[in-house]
Amino acid sequence: MGRATSKDAQALIHSLRSAYAATPSSLKIIDLYVGFAVFSAIIQVVYMAIVGSFPFNSFLSGVLSCIGTAVLAVCLRIQVNKENKEFKIDDVSFNQLQDLLSERAFADFVLCNLVLHLVIMNFLG
Repeated sequence: MGRATSKDAQALIHSLRSAYAATPSSLKIIDLYVGFAVFSAIIQVVYMAIVGSFPFNSFLSGVLSCIGTAVLAVCLRIQVNKENKEFKIDDVSFNQLQDLLSERAFADFVLCNLVLHLVIMNFLG
C-alpha cells in the first residue's frame, strides 16, 4: 500500500512539473513575486516570535502589506493568463484587445498597490 501511494505521489509531482514547464515566463515571474511576498511575511512573523512585538502596529502593517501585495499579484496572474476562460477572447482579430486588457490589468495592479501602501503608511501613524 505504501508503494502505490509513493508512485501516485511521484506521478502527481511529475505531471505538475511538466504542466508548470509549459507556462509562459511572464506568469512564472508573477509566481516568483507572490512567493517572495509570502516569504517576507513569514520572515516577519518569525522575527516577531523571536524578538517580540513591541510596536505591534508596525508588525501588523508589514505583514498585511506583504499579504496584500501577494493577493494583488495573484489577481494579476489570473487576469494576464491567456488560458483563463473567464478573461479569454476567442476571436483571432482581438489579439490587440487582449494585449490591451493585459496592460489594463497591470495598471490596475499598480494602482491597487499604491492605494494599499498608502493605507498601510497611514496605519503606521
